[in-house]
Amino acid sequence: MKRTDYIILGAGASGLMLAYRMSQDNFFVDKSILIIDKEKDKGNDRTWCYWEDGKGEWDKLLAKSWSRIFFGSESYTSTIDISPFNYKMIRSESFYNALWNTLNLKSNITFVKATVESFAELENSVQINTDAGTYITSKLFNSIADSNVYETQKKYPVLQQHFAGWFVETQEDMFDDSMATFMDFNIDQKGNTRFMYVLPINKKTALFEYTLFSKTLLQSIEYEIAIKDYLNDKNINNYKLIEKEKGSIPMTSFNFSKLNTKHILNIGTAGGWTKASTGYTFKNSSKKTKELVAFLKKEDDLSKFAKKTKYGFYDLIFLDVLADHNDEGAALFSSMFKKAKIKTIFRFLDEESSLLEDLKIILSVPSRRFIQAFFKRLF
Repeated sequence: MKRTDYIILGAGASGLMLAYRMSQDNFFVDKSILIIDKEKDKGNDRTWCYWEDGKGEWDKLLAKSWSRIFFGSESYTSTIDISPFNYKMIRSESFYNALWNTLNLKSNITFVKATVESFAELENSVQINTDAGTYITSKLFNSIADSNVYETQKKYPVLQQHFAGWFVETQEDMFDDSMATFMDFNIDQKGNTRFMYVLPINKKTALFEYTLFSKTLLQSIEYEIAIKDYLNDKNINNYKLIEKEKGSIPMTSFNFSKLNTKHILNIGTAGGWTKASTGYTFKNSSKKTKELVAFLKKEDDLSKFAKKTKYGFYDLIFLDVLADHNDEGAALFSSMFKKAKIKTIFRFLDEESSLLEDLKIILSVPSRRFIQAFFKRLF
């Protein structure tokens, strides 16, 4: 049975970010840190995007950034200048490699390739059982989500942001790589919230993602047919499919913090770090891991890390509306983008808005559904 000061379960974005931040702080230089995952080299298994005002911490790893975004629907269409913000894209392989290059140089940080079978809190520690052995740690940071925890409860709605993406390459210049298509609702909604998301890397290469916010996933062929139809509608016929990706991200206001204990903290998607109303996780994980490192230097009880904010309630009402009226998502987002300034929207979604900015967002969306959802939760 091996003992260590800290164990991080999962070497994805949140796990590696936390390990990286600990490696850069002298407070942890004499602490043993173990990362456990069933694989270390994950390759390009993710594409992360986020908006950011000006220069940022991860700019050296960017695959592309855009200063303009396109929003399209039947009721509102616009190309929006988002400066001083940029919409930024990172491919996961670049991110993983950069962080591992730093972590591999730290003698106090080690990696074990193993599958986690279970973990349990003891009186003053945590025991982790894997197929490679048993480990004891003072503090456990778990980024391996257990979907049963939130999918089996009834108090909070659970939607999925699910998608399939194709990286395509054309022989001729076909794409405006100065603009990202943020949401294009000009496709058949089929009773759900469905949109195309297009990220041009250059004039001949772009990622096309067919994305839904809904309760149930589709058959694989349905995503692919939708992408083919969209490419055809855009007169993009002579192309080569160079890479595929797919995924499903939970969108829920479930109270993940109640799963935390004195010695166990759930992080990343497993800890509710995914923005419930959008499915974005990367930027929030970047902020949360910074806060967590500062917290660990002052506090011992991990159950005290998570804090309730007004945004949790906003997300809950939004998801109630989207869950009960999934076919109205296009109208909801169109109204917001039409009536509110993009900077206000970004600040609101980043959970950095003032009360006045909150009010502007609230007034920008169709009021009837939200009033109904508010009183439903109130009573």
